[in-house]
Amino acid sequence: MDPIDAELALAEVRARRDQVVTSTLVPSWFWPATGALMLLFVGAVESAVPWLVATGSVLYALGLSALILAVVRHSRVQVRNSLLGLRGALAIAAFTVGLVAAGLAVAFTLDAFGAPLPATLGCVPVALALAFGGPRLMAHLRRVMLSRPLADAR
Repeated sequence: MDPIDAELALAEVRARRDQVVTSTLVPSWFWPATGALMLLFVGAVESAVPWLVATGSVLYALGLSALILAVVRHSRVQVRNSLLGLRGALAIAAFTVGLVAAGLAVAFTLDAFGAPLPATLGCVPVALALAFGGPRLMAHLRRVMLSRPLADAR
């Protein structure tokens, strides 16, 4: 193969990878919608009113299912796990653990001070962090995936 042709082929591979990686993998509307559903669910459960717990639980399950279905239908491609690598997996894990820790810390602190609805109020910063941090996480993951080499070292 001519070196010029090889270089052009490699440039095409890079361009297609960049196109796949930079396409919106998780739409920005997903994050605040998920946070809102969490607040609805936690508030319904914390109310301890049986019909409200049941209704909130069903709405949460249906809403989350609809969100996931919409994201799956919206996504034209699926990113391989190897493209995320260890850095991507650690970023997702740190984001998740951070949200859980923050929510629990706020909720337990509010409960210790006798605040009403501590779990629901503790979920508010988590919902906000999802709404604002989720798109940032996606941007970070895109950068991680674009920094990976084109071929796996096998």
